[in-house]
Amino acid sequence: MSTTAHGRLLGRATGRRNAGERCELCEAPVRGEHGHVVEARSAEVLCACRACALLFEPDGGGHFLRVPDRRLRLAGLRPADLGIPVSLAFFVTAPDGSATAHYPSPLGATRSDLDAPAWQAVAAGAGELRTMRPLVEALLVNGVRGAGECWLVPIDDCYRLMALVRGEWTGMSGGDQVWAKIAQYFAQLDDARPHRG
Repeated sequence: MSTTAHGRLLGRATGRRNAGERCELCEAPVRGEHGHVVEARSAEVLCACRACALLFEPDGGGHFLRVPDRRLRLAGLRPADLGIPVSLAFFVTAPDGSATAHYPSPLGATRSDLDAPAWQAVAAGAGELRTMRPLVEALLVNGVRGAGECWLVPIDDCYRLMALVRGEWTGMSGGDQVWAKIAQYFAQLDDARPHRG
């Protein structure tokens, strides 16, 4: 994600909006909630007006991929099943089937490549996870304070969460406010279902 795109998501997550936001494809003004596309080679998330976003498919294989808006809570998959060292993470696959884990932190996200057989075993055990679209969707895991949630979400939801953590974190342990906002974020995901793909 570009520095400017990350900054915009950080502003949204902390309640600050930029009145001059523009589509990064055609420069048209975008207001409020708007679509995103992913540049396939760089995996950069770009803001897109509705007209531009509709030009692309989430799995069309072109230069740009539209970020879909489906959100599925995955039953039968627990954060502990993934063997990750932290309680908040998201996983993204590439078109070649490789997967990376991203761990939100106050400094951004730490990225780690996953063992391919281990990822394939996890995906094989969760039906909906097998439909996850490379680059534009992610497995989002919330084990914070025993939550035990796993979600299939649009990639921009993960960047919003990352911006929230980065913008709200205080002190060594994050502070009560960041954990309350994370809980609110996941409650809003639940409220947003069902969504079209």
